[in-house]
Amino acid sequence: MRLTGQQSTNVAQSAASKLSQMGERTKQLGNVIQDPERQKRIILIIVCVALLLDNMLYMVIVPIIPDYLEGLQKAADQEQSAAAPHSNSTNSTIHRAAEGNFDLQIGVLFASKAILQLLVNPLSGTFIDRVGYDIPLFIGLNIMFLSTLTFAFAENYATLFLARSIQGLGSAFADTSGIALIADKFTEESERSKALGIALAFISFGSLVAPPFGGVLYEFAGKQAPFLILACICFTDGVLCLTVLKPFSNRERENMPVGTPIYKLMIDPYIAVVAGALIVCNIPLAFLEPTIANWMEENMNASEWEIGMTWFPAFFPHVLGVYLTVKLAAKYPHLQWFYGAIGMVFIGASSCTVPACKNFGQLMIPLCGICFGIAFVDTALLPTLGFLVDVRHVSVYGSVYAIADISYCVAYALGPIVAGQIVHNLGFVQLNLGMGLANVLYAPALLLLKNVTQMKPSFSERNMLLEDGPTGLYDTIKMEQREKKRKGLCTTIDESGIETFVQRSHSEEESSGGEYA
Repeated sequence: MRLTGQQSTNVAQSAASKLSQMGERTKQLGNVIQDPERQKRIILIIVCVALLLDNMLYMVIVPIIPDYLEGLQKAADQEQSAAAPHSNSTNSTIHRAAEGNFDLQIGVLFASKAILQLLVNPLSGTFIDRVGYDIPLFIGLNIMFLSTLTFAFAENYATLFLARSIQGLGSAFADTSGIALIADKFTEESERSKALGIALAFISFGSLVAPPFGGVLYEFAGKQAPFLILACICFTDGVLCLTVLKPFSNRERENMPVGTPIYKLMIDPYIAVVAGALIVCNIPLAFLEPTIANWMEENMNASEWEIGMTWFPAFFPHVLGVYLTVKLAAKYPHLQWFYGAIGMVFIGASSCTVPACKNFGQLMIPLCGICFGIAFVDTALLPTLGFLVDVRHVSVYGSVYAIADISYCVAYALGPIVAGQIVHNLGFVQLNLGMGLANVLYAPALLLLKNVTQMKPSFSERNMLLEDGPTGLYDTIKMEQREKKRKGLCTTIDESGIETFVQRSHSEEESSGGEYA
């Protein structure tokens, strides 16, 4: 009995020691997470994984849903034929009508995500400006998790449509707040460009790797497998967001300034030019995705694996474009507009050469050119939006990146619905020539951004709110002088040595630096 008691004591001491070690490790991990530089990196990882998931879920259904719905349609047709047999002519007429209706259903299903995201973004941008970036990101991850599970267990068109629409709602919160959070945490222009470039690389990787990922798992493991894997990753990212960002603590939200309303940002000419460029440069990708498979089958007798791998090689020039733009922006930051213009010319030239391709190898060249150009435009112009808000408005980024998300959604909402009609009425060649010409003609509009880097940031409301209050007489006097200067007064000392404030002249105000040059 004595030996047993001694063993129990040893076990208790060992357990207490292990608990103490775990507590120390948890404390060390908490200190590591709270380190500002490490926290910025972890936040970048959280946002990049959220963007990766959203774009994988957007594209993973491409090889899965049409085949799955076609199987459901055939099963329904067989049941209908067995219940009420008709003549051959009547059956063929019904089959043609059903085929046309099926194509329309697929187009509406694919576009529903972008349409709902387009409608919700103005509201989500304002919401993000009001409550901060962490809560909307957490909400978006939860909605995307729900959408992914709904996709996994959906068994009819209505449920699939619901899952796709729910994804649009989650994306409106997660994508916008994630990009805005990166812009908020990475304040230096060079590191902001680098961080946004990394996020764009994850977006590209998610979009391009998702179709083969979904197709292989669907073929060998069934419809649920790819969605359940994405749901697990989404759940893990949500837990990491909850642990690191602590979205429901009110530490920083009390000091957040009120952001510029989204409608005022939309009428800012510089922001409008950037938004227009984002729409135009993404139209070729959005319009080719739903139409290029049929064109490849009809014109080059492409096999199934070639159609499935159409966009995957374009990932590498996209990453190369992001890398080059980040490096060039760090060395020549005043030429961001020029990098965007080069990208649009690349997109235009590549789009015009797509119809001239005769085989799969030739087609890779213009598709890689399109993605390379898009990388230039996105990587150059997304940091420019953050800079424009810094120097012309209040440094709150929810609404301005909601405008960027709206720009993407306009292209991807129109693509699945409009592109097919244009090909049917005008032809595939005319579609590509029109998209290429639009990009080349829009490129000179970016000249308006040429002098953006010369704008001087104003003393924003955010800096005033986050400053510590005066701690002594000297600080109080300096604060009063700063307030007087902001109101147009300057300090003078008369002959008796008494300090007075007088109104500054108009020329002095201009020479002291306005809102922008």
